[in-house]
Amino acid sequence: QVQLVESGGGLVQPGGSLRLSCVASRTIFSIVDMGWYRQAPGKERELVATFTRDGSTNYGDSVKGRFTVSGDSAKNTVALQMNSLKPEDTAVYYCYTKIHGAWGLQDYWGQGTQVTVSS
Repeated sequence: QVQLVESGGGLVQPGGSLRLSCVASRTIFSIVDMGWYRQAPGKERELVATFTRDGSTNYGDSVKGRFTVSGDSAKNTVALQMNSLKPEDTAVYYCYTKIHGAWGLQDYWGQGTQVTVSS
């Protein structure tokens, strides 16, 4: 079992920046991919940014060029740097990881952190 805890959410004005962090409860040795998804009220959860075990990254179309995902395996953390924030970025942001464990692929989600972009 892996617990993921997000932090860094809050209120920011349009055009501003915010950095989210996610800390895993233990070292993860078999990560398939890891990163961030978000969900706004009334909408489906969508990809924000993830990285795979080979270091490649995937970004949602709406955040390309504005958000950057990074990880620090030594600290069991993954971060999301969000720049040029827009009101449509308002959502609950969830840390996510997919692990190739003893029982096959396993998905884990954090509790979410609220990001609100508003004047």
